[in-house]
Amino acid sequence: MHLNLEIYSPVQPIENELFTAKGLQVSIKRDDLIHPIISGNKWRKLKYVLQQAQAQNKTHLVTFGGAYSNHLLATAAAAAKFGFKATGVVRGEEVVNDTLFLCKLHGMQLIFTDREGYRDKQALFKKFFANDRQAFFIDEGGASAEGAKGVSELVNELSQTYENIFCACGTGTTAAGIINGVTAKGLPTQFNAVTVLKNGDFMRDEINRFLTSPAQYALHTDYHFGGYGKTTPELIGFIKQFVTQTGILIEPIYTGKMLYAIYDLAAKDHFAPGSKILAIHSGGIWGLLGMKDKFL
Repeated sequence: MHLNLEIYSPVQPIENELFTAKGLQVSIKRDDLIHPIISGNKWRKLKYVLQQAQAQNKTHLVTFGGAYSNHLLATAAAAAKFGFKATGVVRGEEVVNDTLFLCKLHGMQLIFTDREGYRDKQALFKKFFANDRQAFFIDEGGASAEGAKGVSELVNELSQTYENIFCACGTGTTAAGIINGVTAKGLPTQFNAVTVLKNGDFMRDEINRFLTSPAQYALHTDYHFGGYGKTTPELIGFIKQFVTQTGILIEPIYTGKMLYAIYDLAAKDHFAPGSKILAIHSGGIWGLLGMKDKFL
């Protein structure tokens, strides 16, 4: 089995009157274009995890997530694409939805478990797969040092230097990877993590555990819009306007919040005129499937 992990992720400018008025050059790295389903940081986080599974001759990927998990869907699609078997352990009662339909369509087996038991994923893995020598544990969201390593390669793809790079932050792996990439190249770039969870100050510890060396970065905790998976009419309105004006599809769980933060900070003169700002589109578009009612 050959893992062809080449990607296509262009950088495109975002034209907007606000940015022009503030003298800012804002661009977006389209990691959402890497693959229709295994997109964005999901592809990057799975890259070395899949190579590790292959090197250990493991053929059964076992991972974890909620009922609308982009990670579950990405793992299911990656397993089908690269010839693995896949099982998803789903948090909560058994449900039927669009995301899980697509997981099953890609051949993923699903196990539903109560929220209390879900907290100890290693115990669940042992419970269900102790006798499966082919089973390979992948943590929720692909959180791992291998995941951060895959994400760090994003920085090598950039053809110019930016004063600021922004990315949404859910587990800390993607943020740590980008910071590691910036540090390795010695770039004079300020990394900005926009936490999508309420009370996101704890995310600093999550990021730091995957850093290859200590680094300074900004953590923006005021753009969670109520918490993970939460929205407000203001955020939904912003997303509708952004998609209409740019033709770039975004969702309200990750990239929508991160882009809102950039626009809001620009309006508040957070950036020096002449600054080059790069937003990372981390994919996850299928998250829209669980939030369709918010847009109606």
